[in-house]
Amino acid sequence: MNNTWIRKAFSPVVALVFGVSSVGAGAAPIFWTDWTGTNPVSTGFQGAGTITTTSSTIGVTYTNPIGVGFFDTGGGTDFWTGGAGATSPYTSTAVDNRPTGSDIIALRFAGSQTLQFSQSVANPVFGFVSLNGNGYAFDRDFELLSLGGVDGNACGFWGCGGASKVVVDLGGGNFEYQLNSNNIGGTEPHGALRFVGAFDTVTWRSTSNEFWNGFTVGVQGTADEVFPGAGVPEPSSLALLGIALFGLAASCKRKQT
Repeated sequence: MNNTWIRKAFSPVVALVFGVSSVGAGAAPIFWTDWTGTNPVSTGFQGAGTITTTSSTIGVTYTNPIGVGFFDTGGGTDFWTGGAGATSPYTSTAVDNRPTGSDIIALRFAGSQTLQFSQSVANPVFGFVSLNGNGYAFDRDFELLSLGGVDGNACGFWGCGGASKVVVDLGGGNFEYQLNSNNIGGTEPHGALRFVGAFDTVTWRSTSNEFWNGFTVGVQGTADEVFPGAGVPEPSSLALLGIALFGLAASCKRKQT
């Protein structure tokens, strides 16, 4: 049997599928948030900052109805030190550069919080400091990219420590994606994780009261910069496209016969 017509019919589908699966792959420079100040709120805390990419300025709003430990917009201690270049706890095969300066939001209470971007962003990276005795439970899946003291990375500001990703089935098609300190190799996890895709909101909860653990966030770019054009097709769209192409190919085969 000659399979040439099958290969030709399905080659567009194969190319499209591999194109989607490779979205966000490879090392990239990350544009980190410049935390600039606070917004007045009736309860809790709301911090504001900006991310400046090569062609855009993105507003970042962090809201925590319970409050935070402290908020540094510059001039304090740089807790993002600990190695340089490829040895930093925050760099990896996906992230070229660590957060710089002292900008950080330090957490101390269990409870939910939200990051809101003024426009859709691509592949945001979440850097964390001193996650000892605590954990984060996110509303979306993530990749744990790097940890201090692991895979040749230097320890972080407060030392080394392990962390694990755990996916919890909440039922009804809902899941929680947890990052938990596991005390392997030390009790002070420092590192970075990445949410792959394009969106404008990330929500998570701190799982315990611990003073303090800190974070900041950066992005690869806006969604329009990284995923230009019509965007990434949904999986259902890919399936429908594959069925349509299969039908077209079968029709061509019948005509040839």
